Parts: sequence; C-alpha cells; structure tokens
Amino acid sequence: MEKIRRALLSVSDKTGLVPLAQALARAGIELISTGGTAKALREAGLPVVDLSSYTGFPEMLEGRVKTLHPRVHGGLLYIRGNEAHEAAIRAQGIQPIDMVVVNLYPFEETVARPQVALPEAIENIDIGGPSMLRSAAKNHESVTVVVDAGDYSWVARQIETAGQTTLEQRRQLAAKVFARTAAYDAAIAAHLETAFGLTATTGVPGALRIQAPLAQVLRYGENPHQKAALYGGFHDSFQQLQGKELSYNNILDLTAAAALISEFAADPPTLAILKHTNPCGVGQGSSLREAWDKAFATDRQAPFGGIIAVNRALDLACAEAIAGIFSEVIVAPDFTAEALDLLRQKKNLRILRNRESSFAAQACDVRSVGAGSYLWQERDLRVTTAADLKLVSRRPPTEAERQAMLFGWRIVKHVKSNAIIFVAADRTLGIGAGQMSRVDASRIAVWKAREAGLSLTGSVVCSDAFFPFPDGLIAAAEAGATAAIQPGGSVRDAEVIAAADERDVAMAFTGVRHFRH
Repeated sequence: MEKIRRALLSVSDKTGLVPLAQALARAGIELISTGGTAKALREAGLPVVDLSSYTGFPEMLEGRVKTLHPRVHGGLLYIRGNEAHEAAIRAQGIQPIDMVVVNLYPFEETVARPQVALPEAIENIDIGGPSMLRSAAKNHESVTVVVDAGDYSWVARQIETAGQTTLEQRRQLAAKVFARTAAYDAAIAAHLETAFGLTATTGVPGALRIQAPLAQVLRYGENPHQKAALYGGFHDSFQQLQGKELSYNNILDLTAAAALISEFAADPPTLAILKHTNPCGVGQGSSLREAWDKAFATDRQAPFGGIIAVNRALDLACAEAIAGIFSEVIVAPDFTAEALDLLRQKKNLRILRNRESSFAAQACDVRSVGAGSYLWQERDLRVTTAADLKLVSRRPPTEAERQAMLFGWRIVKHVKSNAIIFVAADRTLGIGAGQMSRVDASRIAVWKAREAGLSLTGSVVCSDAFFPFPDGLIAAAEAGATAAIQPGGSVRDAEVIAAADERDVAMAFTGVRHFRH
C-alpha cells in the first residue's frame, strides 16, 4: 500500500498537535489545515496548506462551512484501486487525503457549565468534524483517522517507521471514531431534550443513551469465572495512589463507601467501614482516630477485608489504627505524607483519593435487568433536616436523641433493605441489613450490638421504611431504644405510635423512604 501523502488536521483541543504534525512533516506528508489549527502549526514553523486553498472555496458563515466540500470528502471516500472512483476524482481534480486528525467542538464541556445559554450550546455542535471523521473511518481500508490525542504517539511512531499505518491500526482507530461520534450525538440529544423541555412531562429521558469508554479491563467479575470490565469516568473521580489493581467487588464497595461518606462532607471527622456495600460501622469524633474507634467498635469482625472511607485527609494517628487490621481499600479526600508512608508498607492495600465533586455530580443510577432492559432512577440524594421531622409520639425526643436520629437517618439509607440500625448521636451501635423481615433485621442489629459488647440503652432505632406492625418497634424498645425515626405511612401507624407511647419512646416520621435493593 502507498505511503501517506497528505493529512488534514483540524482540532479544537490542540494538546499534542505540534509533536504529531512534526512527525508527519518529517515523514514527508503534506499538511492541510484550517483556522486556529493552521495558525498553531505555522507558529511551530511547519509548512501548512490552508484548506480553502486546497478546496478553492473560502470558509463561510463564520466558519460553519469550511470542510463540507467534495474535494475533502471525495479525497477521503474514494476507493483506492477502484477504476471508476479513480477516474472520477481525476476528472474533478480531487487529490487524495490519506489521513485525518480531528477532535470535536467541546460540546460536552460547554453544556457542563452551569446555566449555559442555548445559543452557545448550539454553536458548539460540530458538523464538519463528525462528517470528516465518519468519511475517513468508513474508508479505513485506505485512510488513517485519529480522533483521540492519546493515539498520537503510537500513530506517529508507526508512520515515521513505515510511512503508513497498518490495517489493524486503522481498524482500531475507525472503531474509536464511531464510538466517539455516537457519544457526541448522544450528549447533544440528551442536552437538547432537556433544553427544549421535551422531558418536562415525564421527568425522565426519552431514551437511555449509554456511551462510556473502556476505562479498565478487570481481572474478573464478582467471581473468578466471570469476565468483567470498568467503563466511563471512574478514574476522574478516584485516583489510585498504590496497591493491587481494583477488582469488580472493590469498585462496588468503594463507590458505596464514597456515597455514604459524602453525606458527612461538612461534618466533624467521620469514618465509615463497609463490607459488601453495607456499612458495618460509622463513627464521628474530634479526630479521625476517635471516629475510627467508634466505627470499629460497632463490629470488630466484619471489617476484615473491608473498605474504609473518611471525610477529610487521613492522618498518621488514624492510619496507625487502621493498619492494625487487614483492609482491602482506603478512600479519602487526601492523605498526610506520614499516613501514606505508613500505609504504603502494606503493598497490596489499595489507597485511593476521592475527588468528591466529580462523584457527587452523578445525578442518576442505571441498572441492567436482563432481556436488554434497564432501570433508570434519580440518585437518592434527599437530605432530611430537623425541620423535616414530624413528631408523632407523646414524648418529644431529647436534643441528643434528635441528633442521633439525624445521624442515623443518613446512614440507614445506605444499608440494604430491610434495614434497621441502632445509633447514638455520633456512632452506630448495631446494624441489621438486607433481611426479608424488618423484625429479623432488628434482631440481627440487636445481636450484633451484643456481640460487640455495646449497650443499646438510650439508643435511637432507625428504619429505612415504615414499621408494618408494632412488633419491630417493640423489639427495638425492649433492646433499649428510647427513640425511633422512620418514614411512617403504614396502615398500622396508629398501632405503632401507640406501642411507642406505651414504652415512652419518642418517635419521628420523615415522610421519606430509603429502600436500597
């Protein structure tokens, strides 16, 4: 196959452009370019042919029309070696374009800015770029197309060595182009649906468009016989500082941990320990070490091989305590140098920095349910304050009980249903998760507290959904709870309230359920 003779470069993001163009020039490739790209190349001392000179047609409509021309698309799309195609381009004086380097107007970045105006969003819809990319990718048998700056180096090395890319490379690059243009169009469609008010009636997307690049091939899935991979912007939210490669289960657990600890971003030092996406202890204190002591005391067995998350920079004192047990992952907004030095002595321990703002920005959850179907929902980001509590019992809660209610209510929403937890104002005392019966969840929470040697006298019981019968509330009161927080809404609410009053239990309804399946 002939060497690459001519390349068209037109990029919005100029990262890595000049080194690539220099490599192409050294290989004797003619460079054609447009606007700001041509300017950047000239400033780097590279010879450039303006696209308008190549096409014989000026840019117009403020740059809206510049690459939409037969000399561009004919030069890309004609089939090399096809006599009819060869004759057609000769008759029209069209020269071959063997390589295209294009990235698109920054539509996604533009609409990610708060309150971006619709006209600005519209102007950042690229037309010529996707058209060139698709033409080049369709004809990848002969044309090299590059849409990702991350591919510049290896493409440049190949061209400098051989003057041409391999068919395998061109196939990889072409597939990446169609993935990129599909994601780009999906982002435009999603934004315009909202901007045009097309989702106003239902409040949900008109179509579920999932476009996420491969981020990491995982060793296996939940079990070793299952293949698995990670897609999307996970690494934008979490930076791994050391340790073994994250597993499928690690990722499930640490994202659950990050979601829970985000509830306490503005709180005093808070630490959570999770296992299998369920919290097995959460504590607060004047320091992370104190928070650790309270969280770990909830359950000293389950944290083995667990995930630890904190709401502020992890310091040495807390790191020393954590180092006393085997943990899979520690996630924090930052780490002191001393803490990192200590934790890095455990070579397999996965240490991650959580870029909270990126993770918190996720507005929805998507789950596959088989048969090519998906469930979509808004994330459960509802925050309950003291003003939201509806007192339904005869006795009002004390201030300590009220604080414990609000503390526990932020935790119970992260426990698998049916969920029952017992708390004080700054720590968990017993956690019952994922039971088919709410009474069983309560019994497990009580049993766990007793196993840990913790008294439930004066505690607050939190239930993620209403008590359907008085028995759950009665069991909690008999275990020592003096206050309860639950959504309410059962047909037997009156009976549950009466049971609370009989036992002098202060009870508040939130009106909000927090099922987590």
